[in-house]
Amino acid sequence: MDARITSIVIMKIDLKDLVQEFGNNLKLDHDLKKKNWFNIGGKTKAFYKADSLKELIKFLKTIQNQEKIFVLGAGSNTLISDKQFNGVVIKLTSNFNNISLLKSEIIIAGSAVTDKSLSEFAMENSLGGFEFLSCIPGSIGGGIKMNAGCFNREFKDILISIQALNKSGQVITIPSKDINFKYRDSGLSDDLIFLSASFKGFKKDKDIIKKEIQLLKEKKEQAQPTRIKTSGSTFKNPIDQSDKKVWELIRESVPLEKSFGDACISEKHCNFFVNKGNAKFEDMKKLINFVSDSVFKKTGVKLEKEIKILE
Repeated sequence: MDARITSIVIMKIDLKDLVQEFGNNLKLDHDLKKKNWFNIGGKTKAFYKADSLKELIKFLKTIQNQEKIFVLGAGSNTLISDKQFNGVVIKLTSNFNNISLLKSEIIIAGSAVTDKSLSEFAMENSLGGFEFLSCIPGSIGGGIKMNAGCFNREFKDILISIQALNKSGQVITIPSKDINFKYRDSGLSDDLIFLSASFKGFKKDKDIIKKEIQLLKEKKEQAQPTRIKTSGSTFKNPIDQSDKKVWELIRESVPLEKSFGDACISEKHCNFFVNKGNAKFEDMKKLINFVSDSVFKKTGVKLEKEIKILE
């Protein structure tokens, strides 16, 4: 009897064929420039707005892991290429923007909830531990991914667990104790789409929380630029290489008036880079590389980017 080899042929998915099935939630050749704080960027091959977990799972199973995927949150720490992204950008919408009190000291928040909203919800429910979130731009999903933090507090300090979706469309729960949190890093796979998370706070007087949030906001306002086209801290503090903060290394290594096109260094905080008009992706990338190279030449410290680059 002849041995026969059988193989499964996976048909290549054409995104154009899916527009009718997913309606207005799937857009092709979609502009990303207005979907990030830098106001920089070109288009993506496809942009999918996920209205529900059921629809998101259906979409992932339909494209059968044949496309690159990038989940875009608030766009507060993302630099996007002017060239087309050859993949699908996914945006989680209203059904991923819910917050609820599970128990007296536990909050569950969808990954599209902003850090500021979570901080305010905790305050309204007299829960402490979330005050620092009032000063972090962005959403819960991105905050967990990069273990965002400020004023000596990080996401890892309040996180109990996350619920996520893998590229096969399976929902999984990951306890915080199983996450290898480091400074501005969670080590979690880029293939995971965060759905929601549970957080632990502690009982605290609402008026005290309110005053502490106000103090933190005032500190931030004094030290960092606001209401301009910036994407927050550009580089991580090099905690394993230097005792100095990254802004100190930049200040002593770089002519702070340096700019490329409309991409420049903030006068208020030199680790914040600014689009002062119509900066292009290459302008901002040149500025990032120039600063990184200058710091390395002057100090021997190799800087690591905190912002995410989509290209």
